[in-house]
Amino acid sequence: MSWYLSYIVIYFVIMFAMGFYYFFKVKTYDDYLIGSWDTGFWRITGTIISTWCGAAVFIGWVGMGFTVGLSGFFKFALPGILLSLLLIVAFAGPLRRQRLYTLADLFGERFGGRAGIIPSVLSAFIYSVPTLALQMVGMSTIFQITLGIEPNVGIALSFALILGFTILGGLPATILTDAIQSIIVIIGIIILFIASIVYAGGFQDTIANTPIEYLSPLGPDGLGEILLYALSVAPFYMVWQSTWQRIFASESEAVAKKAGITGFLIAGAISFLPFSIGVIARQYVPLDMDPDLLFSYVTAELLPPAVGGIVFIGLLAALMTGATSFILQGSSNLTRDLYQRLMKPNASNKEMMKTARITVVIISLLGLLVSYFVTDIATAYQWALRLSATVLVFPFLAVMFWKRTTKAGIVGSMGLALIATLGWPYLGIALDHTVFGFLVSIISLVVISLMTQHDNTEQVRAVYWEDLDSADPTNQ
Repeated sequence: MSWYLSYIVIYFVIMFAMGFYYFFKVKTYDDYLIGSWDTGFWRITGTIISTWCGAAVFIGWVGMGFTVGLSGFFKFALPGILLSLLLIVAFAGPLRRQRLYTLADLFGERFGGRAGIIPSVLSAFIYSVPTLALQMVGMSTIFQITLGIEPNVGIALSFALILGFTILGGLPATILTDAIQSIIVIIGIIILFIASIVYAGGFQDTIANTPIEYLSPLGPDGLGEILLYALSVAPFYMVWQSTWQRIFASESEAVAKKAGITGFLIAGAISFLPFSIGVIARQYVPLDMDPDLLFSYVTAELLPPAVGGIVFIGLLAALMTGATSFILQGSSNLTRDLYQRLMKPNASNKEMMKTARITVVIISLLGLLVSYFVTDIATAYQWALRLSATVLVFPFLAVMFWKRTTKAGIVGSMGLALIATLGWPYLGIALDHTVFGFLVSIISLVVISLMTQHDNTEQVRAVYWEDLDSADPTNQ
C-alpha cells in the first residue's frame, strides 16, 4: 500500500501545484473556459488522448472485452474514433473560425440565443453530469483497491479533488496536465497489456484457449449487430463538446486539424488494448466477476505495487482529465449559453469568471449525487451518447449545410427527437431506439423547416458553405 499511497500523493501534489499556478495566471473568462483560442499542437494532442481515455475506456471497455470480446472495439471504439476524425477533417476549420465557446453557441449564433437552450441543457445535464459521475465512481474504485477506502468515502474524496483542481485552473490547467497525463495513460495501459499476455502464457496459448467468438471482429451476432451498435453510438462524436472545445482552444486551424488527427489516431490504437486485456483476463479470473471491477483486480493481482502503481496512476490521470473536461463542458454551457445569452448579455469579465466557477460547483455537486446511483458504467455512458446524438446530430448538420432550415425546424426537431428517444421503451416499437430517434429528428427537421419561415432573430446562412467561401488562406 505504501507504493500506491506515495504515487497518489505525488500525483495530486503535482496536479494542484499546476492548478494553483493557473489560478493566479488566468485572468479572463476566455482563458478559464477556452484557453483564449491559443493552445499549441502537443497540448491539444495530449488532452484529446487523455479525455478519450476515461472511465468508459479503462473500466467499461476492459469489462466489455471480458464479456463480449474484441467485437466491442469494432462496435464502440472504432466507430467513435472514425466519426471524431471526420469531425476534425471536415469541420475543424469552419468551427475554429467561428470563435465559439460551446456546441450550443453554434445554434445561438445562427438562430438567436434561445435556440441554444436544448443543446445546452442536454450537454450540461444529460451528458456532462452522468459522465462526470462515472469518473468519480472509477476513482473511488482505485482508492478502494489501492488504499482500502470505502466506495462512498472514495466518491466523496474524488469529488473534493476534482472540484478543487477544476476551480483553480480551468481549461488551461486541464490541457497542460492532460498533455503530461497522456504519456502516463499510454505507459500504464501498455504495461498492463504486456503483463496480461505474459501471465496468460503468451499470445499462442491465449488464442488457443479463447473461444473464437471472443476473438472475431464481428462477434457472435455478425456484421448487422456491429453496424447497429456503430449507428447507435458513433454519431455522438460529431457533437461531442469536449472535441469541439479542443478545436476552439487550438491556436490555429492547422493545429486544430493536425493535433486532432494525431490525438485520435493514438487514442484509437490505445482503445484496442482494454478490449484485448478483457479477453485475455478470461484465462485467469473468475468468469462471474463484475466486469466493472476487472481492470483494478487484474492490475492489483498481476503487477507488483511499484509497477501496478504506475498503471493505477495512469487510470487515475485518465479519470481526472475526463472529470475536469466534463465539468468545464457543463460549466461553459451554463455560463455562456444560459447566463450570458439569456440572463445578462452585458456581463463583465469579473461576473463571467464568478459565474463560471459557481457553475463548476453546481455541475460537480450534481455529478456527486448521480455517482451514488451509478451501477453500470458502460450502459450509462451509452445512453448519454445515444440521447445526445439523436437530438443534436441532424440539427448540427442542417446548420452547417442547409440554409433553408429554420429556427422552428431546429427547435422542433430537437424537442421531438428528445421525446421520441426517451419514450421509445414505452411505445412497443420493434425499431432500434436510436434509429427511431434519428428518423424522428430528420423528418421533423425537414418538414417543419419547409412549413415555416425564417425567424427575425436568425442569421440566414449555411455556416459551412459561407465560411468556406470566406476562409482566410493564411490560416491553414
